[in-house]
Order: sequence, then C-alpha cells, then structure tokens
Amino acid sequence: MTYDVDRVRSWFPALTRGIAHFDGPGGSQTPRQVAEAVATTMTAGLSNRGTVTAGERAADEVTLGARAAVADLVGGVAAGVVFGRSMTQLTYDLARTLSGSWGPGDEVVVTTLDHDANIRPWVQAAEAAGATVRWARLDPGTGELPLEAVTAVLSERTKVVAVTGASNVLGTRPDLPAISAAAHAVGALVFVDGVHLTPHAPVDWPATGADVFACSPYKFFGPHLGALVADPSFWEALHPPKLLPSSDAAPERFELGTLPYELLAGTTAAVDALADLAPSEGSRRERVLASMAAAEEHEDALFARLLDGLAGIEGVTRHGRPTHGTPTVWFSVAGCTGREVHEALAAQGVNAPASNFYAIEASRALGLGDGGAVRAGLAPYTSSEDVDRLLAGVAGIAAAHAPAGARA
Repeated sequence: MTYDVDRVRSWFPALTRGIAHFDGPGGSQTPRQVAEAVATTMTAGLSNRGTVTAGERAADEVTLGARAAVADLVGGVAAGVVFGRSMTQLTYDLARTLSGSWGPGDEVVVTTLDHDANIRPWVQAAEAAGATVRWARLDPGTGELPLEAVTAVLSERTKVVAVTGASNVLGTRPDLPAISAAAHAVGALVFVDGVHLTPHAPVDWPATGADVFACSPYKFFGPHLGALVADPSFWEALHPPKLLPSSDAAPERFELGTLPYELLAGTTAAVDALADLAPSEGSRRERVLASMAAAEEHEDALFARLLDGLAGIEGVTRHGRPTHGTPTVWFSVAGCTGREVHEALAAQGVNAPASNFYAIEASRALGLGDGGAVRAGLAPYTSSEDVDRLLAGVAGIAAAHAPAGARA
C-alpha cells in the first residue's frame, strides 16, 4: 500500500510554519478535520445528553459515536469505552475503585519501564490499602522488560499487573500476550498503558490479553482527554463512588460530570483521520488496521534512517536499544545538557525536547537521574526532510561541543 506523506502533511496547519516536529510522544499535531469537528460541535447547539431536544440528541450521538470510534481503533466494543479528563485521571479513579477490595498480603506489580501515570496510581492505592508493591525492572543495558522480570514477581496474591504497551521514552514494546497469560495464570488483572503504542501501530486490544487498555486521543491527532477500554462486563462489576443522581449505567457511572462533547467529536474525527492515512476499502476498523500498518512501515523506514544517522555522530549516546519498539529514541550529546540540545534544536526549527517525560523510574534506572535526555519521536506526518534536519542539527551541536582535539 502506497503511503503519501505529503497528502497526510497537508492536513496539518501547524506544519506550514516550517517546524520539524519530533515532539509527538508528548502530543501530536492536530489535523484540520479534527479542529473543524470540535468547532462545529460546539457551535451547532448542544445540551446534556437526552432524547427530547435536538441539542440533547446531538450530545448523545456525539458520545456514542466517540465510543464506537475508539472501539474501532483498538478492537473493542463501544459499550466498553470510558472517557475521562486524561489517562492519568482515569487510572487513579480505577486504582482507587479496585483497591477497595485489597488488603495486607495482597500485591500489585508495576514496572520501571512505565510512565509514572501507570505506576504511582497503583503504588499509592496499594499503600492506602496496606498491600505490597512488587517491581518488575527493565534491563538498563537494552531498555527491554524481560518476561522473566515480570513472572519473577508474580504470586497467587497478585491483584493487578500494570505494564506499558510501549515505553514513551525508549519505545520498548514488552511481550503483552505473554505477560497477560502469566498474570492471568495467578488470577491477576492486567492494565496496559497503550498511550504511546496506539499512535504507532495497529492495535488489537483482545490479542494483548489485557483486561483494561488505556489510550489518549491527543497522542493520535485528537483532543486532550483519555479513554479506557475493557469488556462491558468488567465495568458492570465495579461500583465507583459517584453522585447520587448521576447515571448508574456502565460505562456512564465511571464518567464523573458532564463529558466534553466537543472533544468527543474531535476524537471521532481523529480516528477517522487515522483510518484515512492510507485510503482503503472496508469497515472503519479494517481501514484503521490497514492505514496504521502503512503508517508503521513509513515510520519504521524513517526511524532506521534516524538511528543510522545518530550512530554516525561522534558524541551521541543512545539510551536503550529495544529490539521491538515504536519510532522513539532517547539520546544525549556529550558536553551539553539535554536542555541545551533542546534549545539549540528549537532555534533551528526542530522540536525535540529533553526531560524524563514522567518516565522517572526508567530515567533513574538508565543512570540519567531525574533530568532524562533528549527524545525524538516520529509521527505519521514525519518526512525524510524532517529527519535530515534533526540529524544536521544534532551533528552541529555535537561538533560544537566536541573536545578541541576532536574538532581539529
């Protein structure tokens, strides 16, 4: 299937400013069709969800449409999709709800590979319940999370295994089906943070084995909110704290307050855009899978070019070398801080920020402290020219900070 990156880039007004964006892991740029969906929904006449007025029906249709869109994106069903302010907020809410049945002797497994949004909610919920936290640790040399690191800390008392679908700094993609199978063998629930995975690959949530899968639309062209996907029966069995008059139906009982209908409309538009990255026939789910496969191939080819270029620049160190990952690289340049690299690249119109990016446990495990390193992440709109600009910028920075003898 042909992937026309120029066609995709034409959707994004931000790209006309001439900036090479490698900051997608923190939030992608937004295509015109998403912004138009948000604006149209906000100005067309809305009310709270209902069936009487046109505004009520519009709000209901937008909500149900967004659930169906996210379900098509990851392979779930619409009735199993819960929306919230962010993945972080939703994870805290779910952790607090689940931990109501935990007590001393129970265990929760988290990993040092994860974003803190899939660590701290579980750690703090376990501490509040008197449960024990067990850590599955990444290999600091490779940036991998070996299956054995997880199975070694499982027991018959494990309640939840929280693991990323892809590291937001290293790109590492753990073996989710194997981790899920091992967790389920001891009766544990599996929560997968798919925030960084979803924008870069076709997602088949059931195939991962996860009980709950999290994603964030603003990482795949959409507005700022989060979503959790599970089997509807999972939500039916849980009863979180809620307002007395609010709906007790699932998934609504987990969505506190009025939903941001305009953002839900933008989410549907974002999924539709993903389905159109490489036009094909079939259902939206089929088109999403085909388009994301084509986008992944496009990104992987550019990422190989980026990695080869970085490897040829004296003074550049890549942190972690996962064998299977997303097009995301974390690197340092000798002689200067990550912030200095970030600022120097920005002055050249290249956005590649530096931080621990909330993957603070991974940053510490790799010897980077809390400061982290420079992160460059590709997106479906990344071009070969973008990659060349990044490489030229890094090469210039490295040369400027090389020891005098090396520059001579």
